[in-house]
This record gives sequence, structure tokens and C-alpha cells, in this order.
Amino acid sequence: VQLQASGGGLVQAGGSLRLSCVASGGGGFDTYHMAWFRQAPGMEREFVASIGWGGGSTLYADSVKGRSTISRDNAKNTVYLQMNSLKPGDTAVYYCAASGSMGYRPDAAIAYDAWGQGTQVTVSS
Repeated sequence: VQLQASGGGLVQAGGSLRLSCVASGGGGFDTYHMAWFRQAPGMEREFVASIGWGGGSTLYADSVKGRSTISRDNAKNTVYLQMNSLKPGDTAVYYCAASGSMGYRPDAAIAYDAWGQGTQVTVSS
């Protein structure tokens, strides 16, 4: 499966962004567990949020819980990350990821076997 992320940009603190990730190729999109990770300069890639095949199972990092919502539209092969009340600490490149087997915890990068190219989110103070 190939993943294309978009929706990043420059936003002031307190603002909102909605990231999108469109999947193509591979098997049915509704067979993939999807997630968002992020990586700030000089930092390791970290988990942001994940969502199960049918959208009913979601998991969030404590750092974004209550401010972000992950969702998916299987008819459009798309997963979204709505981010509100953005903080400068949210500045990072955001990556979407897909797992066809989910043999690991959903917040572990090793669980995912396909990654998008990343979209830059910059939050100014």
C-alpha cells in the first residue's frame, strides 16, 4: 500500500489543522490498522494516534489526547488527524502509517509496514 499525507502547514498556537492520508494499492483499505506518528528535529519518531480497521478502536498519545481526533473514511481510503489547540511542541513532520497484520502494540512503530512521506506541521508561538 502507498500512503500520501497532506494538510500540514504553518499555524499559530491555539489553531487547528486537519491532516489527511490517502492510501492506494495494496489490499482493501478497511483491512489496515492506521496510525499517525511525528518526528521533531533531533528527536525520535513518536506515536500520535491510531485507529482500527472499522474505526471503532482508537488510541492516543497522552501529549495529544483531548486535542486531537483520528478518524477514517474507508470509502475514500483516507485517514484523518484533526488537531486542535495546537502548541509549539506539536511542531514536527507528521507521518501516516499502515499495518496489515498488527502483530505489535498499535503505538509501536515496528507494527507498521507502510509509511507515507510526511507532512510538516509548524506551530508558531
